[in-house]
Amino acid sequence: MGLGPVKEYVFGLADNLEVQQRRAAAGRKTASLSMHMIFTGNPGTGKTTIARLVAKYLKAIGALKGGQLVEVSRGDLVGRYTGHTAPLTNSVIESALGGVLFIDEAYSLYRGEQDSFGLEAIDTLVKGMEDHRDELVVILAGYTREMEHFLTANSGLASRFPNRIEFPDYTAAELLDITHRLAEGRGYQLDESCNAPLLGYYQRRQAQDARTAGNGRLARNTLEKAIFHQSRRLVAEPAAALDVILPGDLELEEE
Repeated sequence: MGLGPVKEYVFGLADNLEVQQRRAAAGRKTASLSMHMIFTGNPGTGKTTIARLVAKYLKAIGALKGGQLVEVSRGDLVGRYTGHTAPLTNSVIESALGGVLFIDEAYSLYRGEQDSFGLEAIDTLVKGMEDHRDELVVILAGYTREMEHFLTANSGLASRFPNRIEFPDYTAAELLDITHRLAEGRGYQLDESCNAPLLGYYQRRQAQDARTAGNGRLARNTLEKAIFHQSRRLVAEPAAALDVILPGDLELEEE
């Protein structure tokens, strides 16, 4: 679920940081690694959650001072009139110094060569990454294919993101497990008889189109609908358990 490559990468950063500190103490030259990353994959595969964890971890190992995650999209970086974009982008960069700047759906910054405002935002971002190389980590996220096209927008863009991690879609079994965990976190439990219909539903939705099925969001939305229907059932059945969700509470219609 994307975690393996991320763990391997951030643990490698920790090792490098320790070695560079030892080199500095020994009076030798130091060489810092690029910490910028690209997370690719469909929505709901955990990219934002992992970005938050990465920010906290980088602070914990001393790679970043602040450890905050500043999450933005095109609307936060691209201005509405000439001369507005660069100050806007620089302001966002300033707010992220010491932490991680997470740009979701980053490919939306580049809408082609005629998109001068988007290109200005990208150019300003690249310059900001260079000017603040030791106090800023940028994570770009988006669909795999669109991100490949986005990286052609600026000649120096691709080389600044050597760490690319693909977040695969959750399997139906993983979505079922996520649903159980979400229910537990909200004080509910799914009756065992819910497992088979939920598993079949998730398998059908993933087979139809994993890209739009929502992944983790599909599990959350499915649970919320079940809680809604359970509430209506409990009004009619006052003696029923308040925390148990039954198959009849599930809304598993295909969209």
